[in-house]
Amino acid sequence: MNKRGFFIVKAVIQIKRITIITGHYGSGKTEFAVNFALGEAGKREYAKHALCDLDIVNPYFRSREKRLMLEEHGISVFGSSEQDEITAEIPALGANVRGPLENAECRVIVDAGGNDSGALVLNQFRKYFTPEQTDVLAVVNFSRYETRTVADAAEQIAMIERATGLAVGGLVGNTHLLRETTAETVLRGHDLALQLGEKLGIPLLYDCYPVGVVDPAYPQCAPLRDTLFPLNLYLRPTWLDR
Repeated sequence: MNKRGFFIVKAVIQIKRITIITGHYGSGKTEFAVNFALGEAGKREYAKHALCDLDIVNPYFRSREKRLMLEEHGISVFGSSEQDEITAEIPALGANVRGPLENAECRVIVDAGGNDSGALVLNQFRKYFTPEQTDVLAVVNFSRYETRTVADAAEQIAMIERATGLAVGGLVGNTHLLRETTAETVLRGHDLALQLGEKLGIPLLYDCYPVGVVDPAYPQCAPLRDTLFPLNLYLRPTWLDR
C-alpha cells in the first residue's frame, strides 16, 4: 500500500514482442512510444527493433519525425507511405509496415492513433495482434479535459476497445502540465490511474515524469519508485510553451 491507501502495481507482466501504445488525443502516447522504443532497444533482447507509426488520422505529433534519431539507436521506423516527407498529412500507410509485424525476431512498438477513430487503423493488422504476442497499453493524462475524471478515462478506453476488439492490458500514467509539471502533478495522476486500474481490473505499469522538469529524487516521488518512467520531451519544441 502507498500512503494514500492504494495498492501499487509493479510491472510484473511478461512484455511481449508487440506493444501497442494507444490513448486519447493529447495523452502523450506518441512521446511515450518513442521513449519506450528507445528503452526497449537498449535491452537488445531481439535481433531487430521497429517502431510502427500508425497514427495517421489527424496526427499532431508524429513519431516518424524522429526517424533519424531512432535509426541511430537501431530502431527502424515504418508507417506513412511518404517516407521522406514527415510533414505530409496523407492518411496512407506504406506497404512495408507488415514486415516487422511478421518478423518473429523483431521487437515492435506500435504508435496507434488517438481515441477510437484513430485506433481503427489497427483493424487492418488484426491478424498480427494475437494475445500470445501482443500487449496493449493505454496512456492516460488526467490533465486533459476529455479524461479529467476516472469515469471519463474509463469511457475513452472502452471506446478504443470497442473500435478495435483489442483489450487494454496495462495503464501508463502521464498526467502533466507540460513544463509546469510538478511532483505533485505526477502523484495526483498516479492516484487517479490506480483508481482507474481498480475500476477496469488492469495494472498501472508506469508513471511518466518529464526529464529536466520533475526530479525523481523529490520526496513526493518516493511512493512511485516502482513505476516511475523518465520521459524525455523529444517531440515538443520549447517554443510551443512560450
